[in-house]
This record gives sequence, structure tokens and C-alpha cells, in this order.
Amino acid sequence: MASTVRPPPYYENRGFQTENYYSAGPQVGANPYPQYFSTNVPSVPTYIPRVSTHQSSSPVAPSSSSSSRRCSSNIKKIIIIILAILIVIGCAIAAFFIWYFVENRCLGSLIECGSSGVCISASQWCDGVTDCPNGEDENRCVRLYGPNFILEVYSPVSRTWYPVCQDDWTDDFGKIACKDMGYNVDTYYYSQGVAAEVTFKSFMKLNTSAGNTDLYKRLQSSDYCASGNVVTLRCIECGVSTKSKAIVSRIVGGNMATLGQWPWQVSLHVQDTHICGGSIITREWLVTAAHCVEGQFSDPYVWSVYAGILNQNEMLLSPGYRVQKIISHPNYDTDSKDNDVALMKLETPLSFTDTVRPVCLPNPGMMFQSNQQCWISGWGAEYQGGKTVSDLNYVMVPLIERSTCNSVYVYDGLVLPTMVCAGYLEGGIDSCQGDSGGPLVTNKNSVWWLVGDTSWGTGCASPSKPGVYGNMTVFTDWIYKNMQANR
Repeated sequence: MASTVRPPPYYENRGFQTENYYSAGPQVGANPYPQYFSTNVPSVPTYIPRVSTHQSSSPVAPSSSSSSRRCSSNIKKIIIIILAILIVIGCAIAAFFIWYFVENRCLGSLIECGSSGVCISASQWCDGVTDCPNGEDENRCVRLYGPNFILEVYSPVSRTWYPVCQDDWTDDFGKIACKDMGYNVDTYYYSQGVAAEVTFKSFMKLNTSAGNTDLYKRLQSSDYCASGNVVTLRCIECGVSTKSKAIVSRIVGGNMATLGQWPWQVSLHVQDTHICGGSIITREWLVTAAHCVEGQFSDPYVWSVYAGILNQNEMLLSPGYRVQKIISHPNYDTDSKDNDVALMKLETPLSFTDTVRPVCLPNPGMMFQSNQQCWISGWGAEYQGGKTVSDLNYVMVPLIERSTCNSVYVYDGLVLPTMVCAGYLEGGIDSCQGDSGGPLVTNKNSVWWLVGDTSWGTGCASPSKPGVYGNMTVFTDWIYKNMQANR
């Protein structure tokens, strides 16, 4: 977390490595993960020819035919060894691809249509066009809208989202809707009614006489809602900080965090070294930056996740949580940092406590205004080129209008719609290396929302070079669809 004005050149805000972790690239053929994958092979025994101490004065020269036979025999042995090695490698590659395609029938960002085996892109879900053989992509389309978590269901007929009338609604239906958004039922929080806004003219309403038990076949479009209330649904208790009052009343920069202050913040390690930050959104899912998991870091098994711990040294005493799957945004661009977001799924679910809690994803319809107070947190360096710090720090940064960030004297058009700017044009306070992937949050309606993930910047805390973050309001739909597809 930078608090010093030093104007160094452009940097990609990847996790900064302590000491010389990135000082030199591995040699060709070097093992990138020495701790996890051993490259040691059995040593070849050394053959020392025996030299006779008693040698005749007239040694007999070997015949040419004998030498030819030995040479031919050696060549055959070499060919056999090479063929054997190639066969072993070929079998290993074939086994890998068989496993990969069995375990990942839908590659990349594609989502499987139920059990049919048909794979379609995430953009084809809930678009009003039936692409799955059984229509799964259009039949179970639900979302939460606005800061009050209004439950809305998509009608493929009218291609419109409608709020759900509270008439005859129960928690059992709420759990079904949450499950279809990718949440586990054990995190279900509540379902209740809230007064319908005057702008609501049509609703999705339960048909109690329908014999089919499927929720979505029971819902029908209606212009009347007897209760006058629509369903507000909370699938998980998110955005709660035990120290929220202290945060709001003290807006200062560069403070050391306390336990429970940012309970969604996690530290992502490779080989006992902090690389990036991340944010908890469910017991199993984390949000981080796509640039944190590029290249050799795309392997989920090299990562360890630490939650509810503020000090990096304390993390070395714990094994952390293992990562089962990494999903980077399919349209992430490594050069422009467009769509710089990724999901991590843990092998074992987190246990929620006062110090380990999820942050809320922003719902569709939510707008965050310029100058809105946000907070960043992380273990990043305190100046460009510095080392990561031992204790979690945080600082308040206001949102900056995109047009301002795209002006010639700031970032000259580099800030895309998938990004948001936050910080101070005069410099002095900013995110820095090691903060990558970590949260940019704001408090609205007494709930903490994930506005963005730390992405990139020019220098750290340099004048006219504020921090740039992934725009989470753009990514929410993609996150839910991948959570649903990878339950």
C-alpha cells in the first residue's frame, strides 16, 4: 500500500516478490515449481575402464569387423532406448488428454447444458434464444437486482426481467433460486418482502394451482401483486464487517488493519511467498485478478490461500487452503488488462467466522458515483520497487470519473469500460505491487460491496496516475454463471 510519491515507469501490478523471486527467469528446461515437482533423476553410474598393469609389447589391434559389430549394436541400443522414451512420453500425454477431456467436457468459458454434453458460451445464457437441447439456458434465469437484492426472473417470451411477487413465496423457493445462481443451500440467509417500486408494472407470480413442482414452471407473468411486495433474497450473509463503524468514522491512509476489519481479504501464496490478494465471495469461491494467474501461475495446485490472518509470518505456520480450479475471464487481454478478473475455487470450503466472511458482489442496476469513498487493502509494497509488507494495510480512495482518467494528462484513453479508477490525482496514496487482485470496496445501505479488483497503474502513488481496478459491476453476471456451472 503506497504512501510515498515516487514516479517510476509503468508497472503491471502483479504480486511483488520478496528478495529476488523474480530477479532471474528460469533457465530453459528448468522446473518452475521445484518445491512441488521434483526434476531429480537417478544418477547414471560412472564406468571406469580397467587398464591392465601388465601389457604386452605388441598389443593386438581390434579387427574392423569387430568394431563395426560393436558400433552397430550400440546404435541399436540407442534407437531402442529413444523409442521406449518416446512411447512413455506419448502414453503420458495421451493419458493426460483423456483425463482432461473427461473432467472438462466444456473447455474454457463454455458451460454445459445439463447432462446433454452440449457446451455453449456464457453469453448465450438468458439471452432469449434457446441453445441447449432441453432449454436449460433459458428456463432457470434468475438474478438479484439493485442494493436491496430484489429477486428477478427472466422471461424468454418477452425477453424481460421481472421482479417476483411475494404472494405465496416461501424460503424453500428462495433456496432453489439461490442454488440456481451457484450458491450452496447451507449459506442461505433469508427471503422476505419489500414494497414494490412504482416503476414495477408487471411481475412474475406463483401459480398455486400448478401441479408441476418446478419453481420456474409455477411462475407466470402477471400485472397484479396482491401483497404489493416483491421478494428480496439474500443467498449469503455478505458484506458484514465487525469493525465497520470504526472504518467509516476514521478516514485516514496507510493504516494497519485489525482482525475482522476486512474479513473477505485473502492472501494468495506460491511457495510460501505472497503473490496477490483476493476476495471471498462464498465458502468456496474467491475473486482475484486474471494477471495474477497467468502462465506458470495458472496451475491451481501451486497456490495456497490464507484467510483471517493479518501477518504474513503467521501464514507460514499454517498450511492454508488448496485451490481446486482457476477460471480466468475468457476475454482477458494481457496487454491492455481488459477483463482482468479470475475466479478461484477452493478444494475445501472456508469456515465463516467474525474474521472470515464474504463481501457482496454488486447487483445489476447498482451505480457507483465518482468521488464515492472506497477502500483498498493488501500487503503491497509501500513504494514502487519495494518489498511487500508483513501486516495487512488499508487506505481510503475515492472513485474517479472515467473521462477524467482517460484524459491526456492521466491515462490517455487506456481505461476501458471493464475498469474503474480510484485514488488521488495529486498522488501520495495508492495501491502498489503485491496488492494485485485484492479488493476495492465501498459501503452502501450498510453493506460492503466489491467494486473492483486491483489491476494496474503507472508507478505507485505518482501524480496523475491513480490506481486502476477491474470493474466488478461488469463481471457479476460472468461470475454467477461460472459458479452455477462449476458447483
